[in-house]
Amino acid sequence: MPFDPGPAATALRRIRQDRVPVAPLPFGVAPTTKTEGAAVQAALAGLTGAMPPAGFKIGATGKRMQVYLGVDAPIAGFMRAGDIYRGHADLRFADFIKPGVECEVAVRLACDLNPGPCSLEQATAAVGDFFAAVEIVENRYGDLKALGTPTLLADQMYHCAAVIGDGHGMDWRALDIGALHGRISLDDGTADQGVTTDLLGHPLNGLAWLAGSAEAAAFGGLKAGQVVMLGSVTPPVWLTGPATVTVSFPPLPAVTVRLI
Repeated sequence: MPFDPGPAATALRRIRQDRVPVAPLPFGVAPTTKTEGAAVQAALAGLTGAMPPAGFKIGATGKRMQVYLGVDAPIAGFMRAGDIYRGHADLRFADFIKPGVECEVAVRLACDLNPGPCSLEQATAAVGDFFAAVEIVENRYGDLKALGTPTLLADQMYHCAAVIGDGHGMDWRALDIGALHGRISLDDGTADQGVTTDLLGHPLNGLAWLAGSAEAAAFGGLKAGQVVMLGSVTPPVWLTGPATVTVSFPPLPAVTVRLI
């Protein structure tokens, strides 16, 4: 019988509503391939009013992140419009489950990218704006091996929210975006840094990968106006309480988020 993504999407939505950890889904319900996981994710987007999505996050594009997560390829998840903030955001720490923050760059698409093979040149031509960003993630998971990569994919790969920079007026094509140095810093002195070269060799390689992925195919491709988070140059910084977080990739405008 063909795989039905509905039961898994309904189960994942209920888990979020109940604010409990994501446990392995029952046999026959859980997706077993990336294509099935992407189908569940698209069904989940429909259940949460996010179809079509406002954008996508790509996780595990950096070597440090792949080692951290124990995966060897990127994974993408949809983003809802209500979860994307611009420039700065003040959010309630208590609204998140074991939150963390990541040091990212992102783009806004100027034109569509149809599902299927995509070159770096095609991906670059589709980009309108390029900016720094913070992703807020939640550690909703226990044993990732027991959960399985298809279910992790179905559950949007840790995603919760994003704060994106202002790319208007910035001639990003004049920058060497493949070698930007990024820094994430917290008001308690915690900091980490990385470089965009670590994102699959060039950050827009992630966009090209996404266009050809099972995730993009499940959503009918990428659309103009969507925001795409291209991955973190550092592992997540897990928060134990309220914090002010700043991400900068000079000369791009910095972004901040306060979890209060």
